Amino acid sequence: MEPEPQKPRLPSQATESRAAPWILMYHSVADEEDDPYLLTVSPRRFAAQMDWLRRTGRRGVSIRELLAARAEGRADHLVGLTFDDGYADFARHAVPVLHRHGFTATAYVVPDLLGSDNGWDVMGPRKRLLTTEQVPELAAAGWEIGSHGLGHQALPGLPPEVLATQTRESRRALEELVGGPVTGFCYPYGAVDLPATLAVQEAGYEYACAIDHGELTGRFALPRCYVGDRDGALRLTAKRGRHRLRDALTGLRQARPRKPS
Repeated sequence: MEPEPQKPRLPSQATESRAAPWILMYHSVADEEDDPYLLTVSPRRFAAQMDWLRRTGRRGVSIRELLAARAEGRADHLVGLTFDDGYADFARHAVPVLHRHGFTATAYVVPDLLGSDNGWDVMGPRKRLLTTEQVPELAAAGWEIGSHGLGHQALPGLPPEVLATQTRESRRALEELVGGPVTGFCYPYGAVDLPATLAVQEAGYEYACAIDHGELTGRFALPRCYVGDRDGALRLTAKRGRHRLRDALTGLRQARPRKPS
C-alpha cells in the first residue's frame, strides 16, 4: 500500500492543452453479484484492465499527478484513475494491483460517513467505506485523497450557504485528517451546474471531476469515462475512441468558471 508517486505542487493556473485528459471512473472493486447500479468491478477484471493499460503503453496516475504532468507537457501516456465514494475495498483490492504496476490513483471520500456504508445507494448492497484510520494511511503512502462532499449529497439546486458547507467543510475535515492539502473535488453522482463549479473554486480546490462532457467541461468539471465489470480490452479501446470523439466536439475550457454578470 505504499508506492512512492511524485507529488509535485499543482499550479493553480496550469495551461494544459485543450484536449481533455482521459480519466477512468471506478467505484467499488469487489466480488459482488448484487450490483444493480453496475458500479462494481471484480478484482480479477480490475487486474486485467490495469494490465491492458500497461500493455498499451499507458500509466495510471492520480488526478493531481496527471494535471501537474499536463502543465509540463509530459502527460501523453498518462491516464487518470479515480475511485468514487471511498469504499474500503479500494485499499483491500485496488491498491495492491495499482502498486504492482507502479500506478497511482485518487480516492474521493465522504468525510461525514467514513467507517459507515453507502446508505445513499437505496437499491444496492451495503458496502463498507474507508475508516478515519485508513484514509490518512493511504494519503501518507502517496495515494491522493479528494473530497466527494460531506455526505454524498448532489450539489445542483442547493442554497449557496449549503454549497459552501459541502465544499469548504469537507475540504477542511479531510485536510485535518490527512495532515496536508486536499486539492481535488468530485461531484456526487457526477451532478454539476455552474453554481456548484463556482462553490468548488471558491472553496480553494484546484480542480473537480464530473462525468459527462458538456458546456461546463473544464478544470472544474473534468469529464470521466465510466468503467464497469464488462469492460475488457475491446470495450476499453472503444471507450478511448469515444472519449476522443467527444473531446473533439467540446475540448477543455481553460478559463475558470465565472459568475454571470
